[in-house]
Amino acid sequence: MSDDGHKGGTRKRVTVKDLARELGMSVSTVSRAFYPDAVVAPDTRRLVLERAEEMGYRPNPFARSMITRRTQIVGLVVSGITNPFYPEVMTRLTAELQSIGMNVMLVSASAPDRIDEAVVQALSYQPDLIVILAATMSSRAMAECTAAGTACIFFNRLSLDPAGHGVTCDNITGARMAADHLIERGHRKLCYVAAFPDASTNIERWQGFRDRVVERGLPEPSKVEVGNFSYEAGFSGAEAFAALGDRPDGVFCANDIVAIGFIEGVREKLGIEVPRDISVVGFDNIAMASWSSHALTTIPQPIDEMLAVTTDLAARLAVDPSIPSEVHRIAPIGLIERETTRVRET
Repeated sequence: MSDDGHKGGTRKRVTVKDLARELGMSVSTVSRAFYPDAVVAPDTRRLVLERAEEMGYRPNPFARSMITRRTQIVGLVVSGITNPFYPEVMTRLTAELQSIGMNVMLVSASAPDRIDEAVVQALSYQPDLIVILAATMSSRAMAECTAAGTACIFFNRLSLDPAGHGVTCDNITGARMAADHLIERGHRKLCYVAAFPDASTNIERWQGFRDRVVERGLPEPSKVEVGNFSYEAGFSGAEAFAALGDRPDGVFCANDIVAIGFIEGVREKLGIEVPRDISVVGFDNIAMASWSSHALTTIPQPIDEMLAVTTDLAARLAVDPSIPSEVHRIAPIGLIERETTRVRET
């Protein structure tokens, strides 16, 4: 064995006992120095932290959790990870949570109906908190979280259980903006391309769009069901769109990736050009919506504020998971007009 403790290129892990021996202190004194609230003389804490840095010692978070009863782990549970909106959100949400001292663990459900299994898997690591993206879960799974003392935040989706916390865009307001935009540009025969039928986002966007169209004195919009928030689902919507008796001239899609798929589907399958023949509005403002190849008119989600609210709520729940249910609906700032909508000639 070499003098520096290497064997086969691997350094022996420094333990708290090694650190205590080096400093001539008790293990309990050294351990307490890593807890800001523990009673330790300032000079002692400084010596411990400085020597720990020199020796490469890092406190074991699992050992710490046995003392504090908190793991500082956030289980990030997601379904539909192929939707470009969620990788963008996960990257930023992870950074926000890490900034408040939380460790993020990703658990991906293979399908929306497997979300309960993913939640149970996350619970096996005793997270302080679970954040659920793009999915809902059953009351049974919620009960398991409650029994484990783990709070849940639903991001961009609302829980079916009143005990769940939620942070979402005000989808109804955003959908009303989409309706106004199309109507004010002369469109009179409108359509909604719907995604996952049980998703609160889909339900609210249809509700807001339909109600605003009717308020403006137009017939209720037609609806095309594509069943999912994906490019492939939007592309497949061309057939159902073709079957509509009186072809709409203005279309609002459940989200951006559905809108992009729908635009390419109607062009390739039906020879319909956007915006020459129909105008199309999406929802989310994902990065690719601004690409020149898509230039999609869309309702941007207020991501900055949604992340800030989620991070604040996560910090409070990590300390007290019994906080009463909070639901935050954050209004979008406005619509971004690009090249998929135009003023219709009368």
